[in-house]
Amino acid sequence: MAIVVNKPLPEFEACATGGVTVTNTSHLGQILVLYFYPKDNTPGCTTEAMQFRDKYDKFVKLGAVVFGVSRDNMKSHEAFKEKLDLPFELIADTEEKMCHMFGVVKNKIMYGKKVKGIERSTFLVAPDGTLAQEWRGLKVPGHVDEVLKAVKALKNAEKQVA
Repeated sequence: MAIVVNKPLPEFEACATGGVTVTNTSHLGQILVLYFYPKDNTPGCTTEAMQFRDKYDKFVKLGAVVFGVSRDNMKSHEAFKEKLDLPFELIADTEEKMCHMFGVVKNKIMYGKKVKGIERSTFLVAPDGTLAQEWRGLKVPGHVDEVLKAVKALKNAEKQVA
């Protein structure tokens, strides 16, 4: 089942660092940021993780929860998280279930060979569990600020409804 903006997330369950289980309903009532990245300890992914880390307090103040998602295993995630002192958890999607559900598995050309890779993407989930916004095939510079702006807008829209 594909994900669609303004529709509820399909059912899923995933394991994250810190013994956390994330499901389509585990964070109802909170804004959820899921950012998919290709691989732990690579230059772009390290930069992106550090930018989310450096703005993390701002996300928390707005009631948002951040999770990084990649195909790396839990051991790799734990080491990456510790090395960068990340305050948020990382989801180990080793079987690519979430990657396929969110449609981020793409054919890429690396060193002249076709490989399946993860397209750097971020998904913003509203407190009611619907997908509020998505960024696909993004570039790292300025992206975290853009997500933070969208979280603020979502929070403000929520206040006006309440």
